[in-house]
Amino acid sequence: MRFQKCLAIAVVLLYLRPGSAQSDPVSCASKRQTAESTKLLNLRRKAETGDASAQYILGNVYVNGSSVLRDYKEAARWYSAAAAQGSASAQFMLGYLFEHGLGVSQDYAEAARQYRAAAEQGHAIAENNLAGLYQHGRGVRKDVNQAVEWYRLSAEHGDTTAQCNLASLYLLGRDVRRNYNEAARWFRAAAEQGFAVAENNLAFMYYRGLGVPRDYDQAAEWTRRAAEQGYVIAKTDLGYLYEQGKGVPLDYVSAYMWYSLGAAGGDARASRELKDLSKVMSRKQIVDAKNRASSSAQQWGKITDFQGIEMSGTSFIPPH
Repeated sequence: MRFQKCLAIAVVLLYLRPGSAQSDPVSCASKRQTAESTKLLNLRRKAETGDASAQYILGNVYVNGSSVLRDYKEAARWYSAAAAQGSASAQFMLGYLFEHGLGVSQDYAEAARQYRAAAEQGHAIAENNLAGLYQHGRGVRKDVNQAVEWYRLSAEHGDTTAQCNLASLYLLGRDVRRNYNEAARWFRAAAEQGFAVAENNLAFMYYRGLGVPRDYDQAAEWTRRAAEQGYVIAKTDLGYLYEQGKGVPLDYVSAYMWYSLGAAGGDARASRELKDLSKVMSRKQIVDAKNRASSSAQQWGKITDFQGIEMSGTSFIPPH
């Protein structure tokens, strides 16, 4: 099992919802298109009068490409108008566009300025992203103390990515004093909100006994929660727990099944473990495991792309 560190960047996009469905599919589509066109026209007119909320929503429309062609330059225009009026959400989104060079020239300093404006109004994701810029010295002088301060504010506002980022700093002890208790505390905060990466990281803490008592049952429980959300790394980790009989019954068939699901998701560790495990299994066991993996793919075979994740390399699966 490996620990996963969360990246600092997060983004929330809002979508305009189409009208409710009608009985006639053809007239339904026509009516929806007309309704959307009218809604967009009214929204634009309102934005052009200087309404900050309408300007922000119109920016979202262009970012999402929900009822118009995606146009980051046009989105930046409307976010800028709303941000100038103090809209924290628009300031955050404008900062995101500057950070990633979407519709504007990439400019970390401007991204930091916009994130700060939103963060100072209590925008949790902006607080997290500003912390990331301080952590890596992008657009601002590198300052881990500032990074920790902004991560903590965001974490206290309930942002799961910030909670995971703060926990990662304390666990790895990079530029801050290592503190396993704080790491476990913040991984748990995010895990209890259902954030799969944090669930798997909390499982790692229980497996190693870092900041919490060593408890294989808890490690297995949190790993399972992450795996059943589609987190590929956790699928492989759960397979390993079944292979070792730690926190779950020793069960090669279940181990093979979870390794298969992990391998299908692209985890190279799972492919290696399958090869080794197959050497100690009977042909009947392997066939049974493959059948279970095939039937379980509908339920647990999904591959969820969790935004803001990077590989860490810390693992309780022994290296090959």
